[in-house]
Amino acid sequence: MNKIKTIALLIGVIFIVNACRKDKPSINQDPSIIISNNRGVYITNEGNFQFGNAKVSYYDIANATVNEDLFQQTNNRPLGDVCQSMNIFNDKIYIVVNNSGKIEVVDKKTFKSIGTISNLQSPRYFLPVSNAKAYVTDLYSNSISIVDLTSNVKTGSILCKGWTEELLLSYGNAFVTNMLTDKVYVINTATDSIEDSIQVGYASNSIREDKYGMIWVLSSGSNQLNKLASLCKINPISRQVEKTLFFTNPSDEPFKLNINFTKDTLYYINKSIYRFPITSSSITNNVFINKETANFYAIGIEPYTGIVYVADAIDYVQKGIIYRYKPDGTLINSFKAAIIPGNFYFD
Repeated sequence: MNKIKTIALLIGVIFIVNACRKDKPSINQDPSIIISNNRGVYITNEGNFQFGNAKVSYYDIANATVNEDLFQQTNNRPLGDVCQSMNIFNDKIYIVVNNSGKIEVVDKKTFKSIGTISNLQSPRYFLPVSNAKAYVTDLYSNSISIVDLTSNVKTGSILCKGWTEELLLSYGNAFVTNMLTDKVYVINTATDSIEDSIQVGYASNSIREDKYGMIWVLSSGSNQLNKLASLCKINPISRQVEKTLFFTNPSDEPFKLNINFTKDTLYYINKSIYRFPITSSSITNNVFINKETANFYAIGIEPYTGIVYVADAIDYVQKGIIYRYKPDGTLINSFKAAIIPGNFYFD
């Protein structure tokens, strides 16, 4: 959850009793499909807070079919409460289940459970920093968890005050965003210690690397604290901010920064979907998909084709809709996932 979290929680609880809209999906939904040999995309669906209806859906690109709930179907038990994110690494999938305080580990080929990483307070994002170790950010713990990937056990913590969010590995360091500060923290992955902080905008929420190895950080700002949202470019070697672009409207709260497969164009949500060529000097007039009546909540870009996936959470109660767009903005098709689709991961 993000924006970010509060809206989904409140609306999900207040309106869960409402009847869902009966829109028909534009593709076939085949519950027998698990994972094919075709290319596909995993969709993490948060579900409603405290309802235990989090799911991971899978869309088979070639066959245009979707399985709404891989985990339940394969393991005969629900995934848990609030599926925040996941990571595919070394033929395993690590599914971060936020309010359940755990990470489910499944085999990539079968989606069968092979372990659970527990003793986490409110995990957000999972990043392998070596073949044997990963970091996990957290909403409440004021720390980043260290996980042994051999035993699937939390082995320690790195103290880091605030709500730590997305993180990225570059030159042996983990760059960590933080929703409650104006800093990106730099962790030396050899020593598991914070050795630097870089001032960016307030409430940094997402981070991506471009084709030149530069790091881009999107910060949502705070209208209440009179801090504007911003987009920053960081040189990971010098650890200097080389560019800062501020959003001009105090009500702007951009989030879910992403980058295309050629790593030269950034995308983000600010009610509508925006795109930003990394060579640009302005963040204005770059609307990709207009919001209209949608409630955009996630963006993903299909590798090799540049097809853009956009999730509409609608009312945070009924199943969300996924739209697929050509790089020129032409709608290809749409399909339903589960409740509050929040992130995409391509196979």
